[in-house]
Amino acid sequence: MNKIKAGIIGGAGYTGGEMLRILVNHPNVEIAFVNSTSNGGNLISDVHTDLIGDTDLKFTSDIPQDIDVLFLCVGHGDAKKFLDANPINENIKIIDLSQDFRLAQNSQLETRDFVYGLPELNRDKIKAAKNIANPGCFATCIQLGLLPLAAKGLIRSEVHINATTGSTGAGQSLSTTSHFSWRNNNLSIYKAFEHQHLNEIGESLTQAAKKSPLGDLGVGATLNFIPQRGDFTRGILASMYLESDLTLEEAQKLYEDYYREHPFTHVSRKNIDLKQVVNTNKALVHVEKHGNKLFIISIIDNLLKGASGQAVQNMNLMFGLEENSGLRLKAANF
Repeated sequence: MNKIKAGIIGGAGYTGGEMLRILVNHPNVEIAFVNSTSNGGNLISDVHTDLIGDTDLKFTSDIPQDIDVLFLCVGHGDAKKFLDANPINENIKIIDLSQDFRLAQNSQLETRDFVYGLPELNRDKIKAAKNIANPGCFATCIQLGLLPLAAKGLIRSEVHINATTGSTGAGQSLSTTSHFSWRNNNLSIYKAFEHQHLNEIGESLTQAAKKSPLGDLGVGATLNFIPQRGDFTRGILASMYLESDLTLEEAQKLYEDYYREHPFTHVSRKNIDLKQVVNTNKALVHVEKHGNKLFIISIIDNLLKGASGQAVQNMNLMFGLEENSGLRLKAANF
């Protein structure tokens, strides 16, 4: 088949760099252009120095329309502004990595309808979609820890969630809390109970629960989410617990059955750690039972399964490719 011609908007940032690292080696993709308003004319390898020898492409300030798919690797609020200011041919599929179109109330822009791009929830819809709203990193990690329960109507009590993300989750622009001298050997909590990803998590769990015998999440299904900034570069570890009547064996089977047909999400019966998934598009989930509490650990790489890797996974589904094409990546375990 002809190669998919891909364009990238916002190619100089963390998610744009990850997108380039994947697509430059994707067997079915040709990178048509990489747009950056601040780096037009510069070699991509001058900005993403790890790509020296992999590509001779230069950033452009132009937006050619002779492409099949456009990745929007831009900040929150900037994707909608970009599309408002730059009409894109209706035949071009769009995968947006910002939060602009994730919620149902924001999922339409003129004639474009955006499908929420979590394959473990919406694989069939993604296959038929022309536009994808790529999930948030915290949202992906937490949803993968809870979806099997929601799909069976088994979230009937409060869920307590603690999740820690690496510094790349804050983006490439400097801020007080992203300087090395502040972040190193440090740990802090932010946006306790109020993180913006709670809305998309709630929508997805509700969607899954509507297919369950009980048909809803239950009146007690409050999500208590405490996000943390970690002093490492990449990855998210989320731990969560809730009251449950399931035995450990029942819970393990529930999770294994749910993810059996999904190539990137795996259930481990042994405890898990971040180095197992960093630099991969994998998610690992581990469940334990403590008294009447079901305890779940979920881990991802925030820049891959939490952003650019999942976006390419969605592209593969949209174009009828093998879901893991270009994404057979090995963890950096040492």
